[in-house]
Amino acid sequence: MNILTIDTGTTNTRVSVWQHGAVIGQAARQVGVRDTAITGSRTRLEEGVRETIAEALATAELGEGDIDRALASGMITSNMGLCEIPHVVAAVGIDDLAGAMRESHLPNVWRDPIWFVPGVRNAVEHIGLHNCEAMDMMRGEEVESFALVERLGLDEPTVIVLPGSHSKFVSIDAERRIEGCVTTLAGELLHVISHDTILASSLKEGFAQRIDAEMLLAGAASAKKIGLGRACFSVRILDQFAVYDANARANFLLGAVLGSDLLTLKNSSAIRMSPGTRFVVSGKPILREAIARLVEGDDFFSGTVTVLGDDEQRDLAGHGAIAVARQRGLVG
Repeated sequence: MNILTIDTGTTNTRVSVWQHGAVIGQAARQVGVRDTAITGSRTRLEEGVRETIAEALATAELGEGDIDRALASGMITSNMGLCEIPHVVAAVGIDDLAGAMRESHLPNVWRDPIWFVPGVRNAVEHIGLHNCEAMDMMRGEEVESFALVERLGLDEPTVIVLPGSHSKFVSIDAERRIEGCVTTLAGELLHVISHDTILASSLKEGFAQRIDAEMLLAGAASAKKIGLGRACFSVRILDQFAVYDANARANFLLGAVLGSDLLTLKNSSAIRMSPGTRFVVSGKPILREAIARLVEGDDFFSGTVTVLGDDEQRDLAGHGAIAVARQRGLVG
């Protein structure tokens, strides 16, 4: 069976062609729901997804008629996407998500109907200042999470770390359901602080190139003690009055921002992570290593800590979308 998976986010779209459970063709483009927000029209998004599909098919040396099923996930199901579907309310098992999939025919994108996987939100109602912090949502991370549940055979309470422009922490319960999630702006903060503030001149290459454990831990400790804003400014002080190089300073900043993320896990009401919960870390190599270093020796993270390799987290969105579709009976 030949399957097409479409993963559209805020700024990027990735299309994969699957045959017998393996990716045989792939393409990606810088087009996402942000284009709809900017232009006020879905035309650019439709064109971008259609062109990415064509490119992926070409790399797989297949034609449109060779595809048996098309699946889509991510921000493509938001109000700025191509098929809006309400979030499914947690706790959500893979069967719940499969049951909420929706079929839509978009002739400007694909010749046949596409099956869309909805996102998931926390079970919080009547949102106000008193409980807004308990609310969170995801579109795209739910299929990535179920891919990891399947690949790793998770059957115990687990928090999955999915770092990116936004850091997403997904709570999985012992019944392999998504219990909830919590999101931070860590990735965007790192980018903005490194490139668009007075610290840019102190961080020559912007992001840390290799882990400096001492500086990473010092940054986290500083943010915990005196707050993120002051810890960030300390990067400039280290540049002006100390002898640390740019990579060391970048590690201090990385520790400050990621350390704040770990405080979120300990204190947020959006998910209830308990000490001893299994902790699965994905993402780019340097982020994986940084998070792993920060949780070492912290009793709160006394459960099993699993740091994924590149192969274990490859093509998560497509793998998860297919797993959900299989539960629906759409693929073999």
